[in-house]
Amino acid sequence: METRVTLWLLLLLCSVMCFGTSVVQGNPNYKDALAKSILFFQGQRSGRLPTNQLLSWRSTSGLSDGALAHVDLTGGYYDAGDNVKFNFPMAYTTTMLSWSTLEYGKRMGAQLPNARAAIRWATDYLLKCATATPGKLYVGVGDPNVDHKCWERPEDMDTVRSVYSVSPSNPGSDVAGETAAALAAASLVFRVADPKYSKLLLKTAKQVMQFAIQYRGAYSDSLGSAVCPFYCSYSGYEDELLWGAAWLYRATNDVYYANFLKSLGDNDATDIFSWDNKLAGARVLLSRNALLNKDGSYDQFRQQAEDFMCRILPNSPSSTTQYTPGGLMFKLSESNLQYVTSITFLLATYSKYMASAKHTFSCGNMLITPSTLKYLAKKQVSQTPTLSHLSLSFSLPLSQPQKLQVDYILGVNPLKMSYMVGYGTTFPRRIHHRGSSLPSLVSHPQAIGCQGGFQPFYYTSSPNPNILTGAIVGGPDQNDAFSDDRTDYSHSEPATYINGAIVGPLAYFAASYST
Repeated sequence: METRVTLWLLLLLCSVMCFGTSVVQGNPNYKDALAKSILFFQGQRSGRLPTNQLLSWRSTSGLSDGALAHVDLTGGYYDAGDNVKFNFPMAYTTTMLSWSTLEYGKRMGAQLPNARAAIRWATDYLLKCATATPGKLYVGVGDPNVDHKCWERPEDMDTVRSVYSVSPSNPGSDVAGETAAALAAASLVFRVADPKYSKLLLKTAKQVMQFAIQYRGAYSDSLGSAVCPFYCSYSGYEDELLWGAAWLYRATNDVYYANFLKSLGDNDATDIFSWDNKLAGARVLLSRNALLNKDGSYDQFRQQAEDFMCRILPNSPSSTTQYTPGGLMFKLSESNLQYVTSITFLLATYSKYMASAKHTFSCGNMLITPSTLKYLAKKQVSQTPTLSHLSLSFSLPLSQPQKLQVDYILGVNPLKMSYMVGYGTTFPRRIHHRGSSLPSLVSHPQAIGCQGGFQPFYYTSSPNPNILTGAIVGGPDQNDAFSDDRTDYSHSEPATYINGAIVGPLAYFAASYST
């Protein structure tokens, strides 16, 4: 029996009575949001920019990257609002963009080539990192401790571009496993579009995954302050071994990876999914084998995926997830939207697998059905609820958090603010991002040094001069408040891994709804 309104009734009722309506007529313009979510990656590009670059306030940068190690490590993405290339979150971003394209590419329409271009900008760089020097995997460029003391455009960088790598004597199974996952997932994206490139990606993914398996250790232990506290591997490296092997198995169907997956003995419960902890993502990915291929040997992963869902759904008796008064999933105080977008992707994708398999499961005594989850993608609230609409006989589907999370990000929230820059009329104007907050080379051709950007550009209440279209910031706090303050990086900084996970759900909704 499906659950009746409980926590979501209270949340929705509170948002109506306490804040005024947080439900808009119709739906957000998902097609516009999808296009902008992919365009954002152009603003994060490092290297020589192409002639078709649309965010024209950005220019070529980082052309000497890798020189200190006598290799070419140009390209890739700056991770967030700084000028450092951290491969660990970059590879995760690439994996999620690829997964989004594999699951929802047919729904992307004209944005499919742009999604592939965003993936390839990363994989071209990751290939260099994996093949430049035998026995080494390069995992980052730029000293974060030095870079974070500066406020300068990437085009003006005058800080040391240190090069970091892992090797058999200084292992990094986590970053290697994630890099292998990214290359393997991308190989599937390009299997038909560019078979030669796909084969190169897959060949390299196998080599990197073998390195991750053979030389085990956390890259945080090998690299120390070069990656911590910025992107430490807090969850260890076992989740990346699972994640990487899961993607290699999907790309190859090789029994070697199937056997390796089953040898890991992973039983840890989780209610998080992020660039650091991949357990939930790997389990959802592997549950595809149980649900769609009817392979009972993967039931363990299906059960773990469903345990994760029960820990997320607010009505579930085993829920461990907090929600704000306005209905936003709230995991951690810093950059909370990164968890919202990643978990939302898993909710949407697992519901897709369930529907294809005509599968149901239970959270305690509550039955979760494919139609319950699909209701999220089909039901729209076309008017402000009244008390009569919220009667106790009204059954609210458990899946509603998926669409509520995406709509919340796009402006259906107590502040009526879109947390995607450039989407709608009210969005963050003072984001924590060097290139966006500093004048472009066109308007200010003189170089801005390391300390030169703080005054008058960082410490000012003026809006950023350049719009980083499509960027999703860290988001509001646990009370739905947002200050739009450039100095508050935990809420105002965008990041590639926030956007990388929302592309898939946006593509799904863009094809399902018209505005």
